[in-house]
Amino acid sequence: MTAADETPVRVGVFGLLGSGNLGNDGSLEAVLGYLRRRHPEAAVDALCGGPEAVTARFGIPATRLHWYRGEYRTASRASAIVGKGLGKLVDVFRTAAWVRRHDVVIVPGMGVLEATLPLRPWGFPYSLFLLCASGRLLRTRVALVSVGAATIGNRPTRALVRWSARLAAYRSYRDAQSRDAMRAMGVDTTRDEVYPDLAFALPTPRASAPSDPPGPPGPVCVGVMDFHGGNDDRARAYEIYRRYLDGTIRFVRALVEEGRAVRLLTGDECDASVVTAILDAVDSPLVTAAEPSSLADLMKEMAAADTVVAIRYHNLICALKVGTPTLALSYAAKSDALMAQMGLETYCHPAREVDADRLLEQFRELEKRSAELRQTLTERNLAAVQRLEHQFNSLTAALFPAADHAHAQRETS
Repeated sequence: MTAADETPVRVGVFGLLGSGNLGNDGSLEAVLGYLRRRHPEAAVDALCGGPEAVTARFGIPATRLHWYRGEYRTASRASAIVGKGLGKLVDVFRTAAWVRRHDVVIVPGMGVLEATLPLRPWGFPYSLFLLCASGRLLRTRVALVSVGAATIGNRPTRALVRWSARLAAYRSYRDAQSRDAMRAMGVDTTRDEVYPDLAFALPTPRASAPSDPPGPPGPVCVGVMDFHGGNDDRARAYEIYRRYLDGTIRFVRALVEEGRAVRLLTGDECDASVVTAILDAVDSPLVTAAEPSSLADLMKEMAAADTVVAIRYHNLICALKVGTPTLALSYAAKSDALMAQMGLETYCHPAREVDADRLLEQFRELEKRSAELRQTLTERNLAAVQRLEHQFNSLTAALFPAADHAHAQRETS
């Protein structure tokens, strides 16, 4: 028996996990599924935003990402400013100490190389840089797996993201434009691959079969978001929010007037305020709200719907994955790329300028083509699963060479 057989590989997972974002946790779930199938001997733990939630749900030890517990609260008092500053210094040593304990660290999916939502350079970009720099210095392989990226205008954020990517031992992206963005920001992407989002590797609930003969129109799922634009939209954040919210309210009200049941869905804890605003504005028993706690919950809701209209990226993935015709309120190029990948590029609507009348037109056109689009989604989902299996093979070869060699020997014996 070799030393590799006797000593379990120590694997860390890193990110804003357990912090209330269902998409981030779904990416973690997919990677843990891969590790448990292909590397059951691995000892896994996390450095993350919500360690208690990660341990409770996934059963792995977890450490808090930041030493300073008020990291994501606005520092208005001198003590808070000092605490944040001290925390940045302490986190250098905490991150390095955590990385040192591992053979491999995986950053599972998420948009860790983008700033399509409001983001400060000394928040998560700084944490990611500490991780990747520690990995390079301590010879721990760091893998950015099926991550999202976008060209970043803010110079400090762009520098931190660029160096994080350069220092990682393995990179793959969830769409071609993410790879193009990193190339444009000065990263050599010659050996980097593009694979679907990790959420496509999750189990899929069975979609409800359409009635034959067709019955009355079924429910519509509307995924909402506490949306204020991106990093470059801070000056008009409230204007963007009001336009998005008012347009969504008008759309939901129009569906109700046609007798359609509407199910409101969130993707992050912060979206609850948008649900409340819509329920207050459209006072009807036809409008209800779900309280999903995972991507599996979202998929179950969307599998039971006739049609989905959604804004959050992973809400879109859940709808597309269960084969339900979907209309995207697109706030970033990643949403457009996802819809094109799944054959629904026609059905995108700008989230910053929601026009309820135009949205209704697109919605009705989408429903007319429902049967055709369901078949398209079935085919595209199969291709996505096959590509992700290739991704996991590639990941094993890059990060677990001893296990990959043993697997190859078993296959040829």
